[in-house]
Amino acid sequence: MPSNVLVAYGTTNGSTAEIAEAVAAVLRKEGVAAEALPARSATSVSPYDAVVVGGGLYAGRWHKDARRFVRRHGRSLAGRPVWFFSSGPLDASASERDIPPVPGVRRAMDKLEASNALLRAATGAGLLVVGHRPAERPTVPRTGPVTHAVIHHVGCPVAVLPHF
Repeated sequence: MPSNVLVAYGTTNGSTAEIAEAVAAVLRKEGVAAEALPARSATSVSPYDAVVVGGGLYAGRWHKDARRFVRRHGRSLAGRPVWFFSSGPLDASASERDIPPVPGVRRAMDKLEASNALLRAATGAGLLVVGHRPAERPTVPRTGPVTHAVIHHVGCPVAVLPHF
């Protein structure tokens, strides 16, 4: 279990902040150090073992501060457990079925899960071999976000090879 958790949130009217504070309070009650911060104020995720990111939903999109937080800290998030939540207006269908994540949250979840899966698979490896995308300058490899995150968090040497 993580010992220090950041609960970052993006909110306009304060409801998502209340949910984030409640999540942090429950974690603290369970003996986990937890801090709830506005996503735009969180400058680093390095001090935390795990991160929860929440965003209010507005017109079917996640709050811009939550989206920007995930983009800004994507590489660091890939190296630790991450959970997402959304808050927003719900109609009667919310009690009838699970509501899937909005597209932006789904993309972030997929990207982070891919990074974490690759990191788990590389545990104990002596060498990780990854490919890179063709770049305008052939001497500078261009890696995708998943590969880039893994390169910076894997505990073994990495060989970056071009796709042929």
